[in-house]
Amino acid sequence: MELRVIESSDEEISIEIGGEDHTFMNVLKGALLETDGVTAATYDVNPEQSGGQTEPILSVKTDETKEPLDAIEDAAGRIRDKTTAFKNAFDAAA
Repeated sequence: MELRVIESSDEEISIEIGGEDHTFMNVLKGALLETDGVTAATYDVNPEQSGGQTEPILSVKTDETKEPLDAIEDAAGRIRDKTTAFKNAFDAAA
């Protein structure tokens, strides 16, 4: 996974996330929308045929209580915790 910051300010960030698709991006967007201080989270993927970018671009807006990068870090941590809990439950059931 390669990350490239496209735009950044105190309350907004846009990041290109290389090597990912809708599966990961939907999970990340959902976790961001559950994060305190996040006012908007979305991503865009244009198909290569349209002449647009081929990698997803994540856009996050926050209020004054949260920095966008901190919000992404919080959301990613919750995703990690959920996937670890699922893996442990799966292993225990096998």
